[in-house]
Amino acid sequence: MVLTLEDGEVRGDEVLVAVGRRARTDDIGAEVAGLEPGSYLDVDSTMRVAGVEWLYGVGDVNGRRQLTHMGKYQARQAGAAIVARARGEEPDLSDWSPFVATADAHATPSVVFTDPQVASVGRTAAEAEDEGLAHRVVQIPLEVAGSSLFADDYEGTAIAVVDTDRDVLLGVTFVGPGVGELLQAATIAVVGEVPIGRLWHAVPAYPTISEIWLRLLEAYRG
Repeated sequence: MVLTLEDGEVRGDEVLVAVGRRARTDDIGAEVAGLEPGSYLDVDSTMRVAGVEWLYGVGDVNGRRQLTHMGKYQARQAGAAIVARARGEEPDLSDWSPFVATADAHATPSVVFTDPQVASVGRTAAEAEDEGLAHRVVQIPLEVAGSSLFADDYEGTAIAVVDTDRDVLLGVTFVGPGVGELLQAATIAVVGEVPIGRLWHAVPAYPTISEIWLRLLEAYRG
């Protein structure tokens, strides 16, 4: 593949065109419910569409977090809310209740399946900065006994964004071969707001790549 640019040519095996997304709601009958076809559905934290009490929108149609696993998560939360309301109960709308999709906001796990993979969850340093959160960034090479066993000449990076006021993780990013499998532990730490002092006691098994957690905590502690 050859791309011709203003300042020369770029050659490669493949070309990835990332042009964004738009809502595909123009042919699903949105107008029947008084909604604008072709627009994302405006939903609340239980995925109920604003102004239409009987309608719920999960996954890509609401534009919140356009990932398969987040659509499944939203469906689980919406289902619980639908059942509660059908029983005449008012679902708890507080963060992390069984009826709301709180993880959409700041605890969404994502893996870019490139080579190497990029796996992340929670806030980036830039997002923490934009929100005015006191934070510290720890970045180290992803080099532990487990990574050398995983592949020869393994190279990677681990990044943690720590809330220095509360001493909890705001976000974690891993870059390297197979790092998507490291993401669930990071997701649990971010969702659970596990204190760094307690994470120190979550001993990673040797020799696995998860030992990178020990190295991150050591780097943070200095």
